[in-house]
Amino acid sequence: MQVRSETGHVLARGGARLDWAEDTVAGLDPAAFPMLAGICPFEDTVFNSFQRQMLVAELDRLPVERQGPWAEALRSMCRIAAGDSHRYVWLLGD
Repeated sequence: MQVRSETGHVLARGGARLDWAEDTVAGLDPAAFPMLAGICPFEDTVFNSFQRQMLVAELDRLPVERQGPWAEALRSMCRIAAGDSHRYVWLLGD
């Protein structure tokens, strides 16, 4: 996980990897969790400021049993990105 500027400069790095398992992100209903369900484990996924707000709302609704260190790391990246304009949250695929 990273926060990048619009020029691609890495401003912050997350300390946890997204836990891609059936009981965390994989298998989420895309109608209920479109941002989280849209994360691809094999490619980079980027969230802009508008999408980031929806992502945080989804993290807040995510059942506790599906959360882990990755969820708090992602929240942290979103908070850092919200600190200034033209910042993006990047999830790096394999």
